[in-house]
Amino acid sequence: MSYIVLRGHWCHIIVLNVHAPSEVKSDDSKTSIYEELEQVSDRFPKYHMKILLGDFNAKLGREDIFKPTIGNERVCKDSNGNGVRIVNFAILKNLAVKSKIFPHQNINNTPGPHLMGRLTTILITH
Repeated sequence: MSYIVLRGHWCHIIVLNVHAPSEVKSDDSKTSIYEELEQVSDRFPKYHMKILLGDFNAKLGREDIFKPTIGNERVCKDSNGNGVRIVNFAILKNLAVKSKIFPHQNINNTPGPHLMGRLTTILITH
């Protein structure tokens, strides 16, 4: 995890880059990254804008309970465990969760039912 502080005239913006363990990793490794993320996030005053981005290895689904935090537009039908973790963290820290698919080229020209794009999750203060 890394971060940078962009100092502005009216407010500062903290950008945190996160790489969370994949779904197949142990719960201990996933818990430790979120504990570290919480510690780093708490170092900064609440009035600074915080933007968290990176690879959270999360699938954010269309569950009704998550709509206030992640909105209506979702690619996946159901959230995975990492998706639930990121939504819980966002609720705890009053963050909005947004996802974006950035297209990329298929350099191998191999057809398949997989999603042709890179899914990025971004958390930002309200």
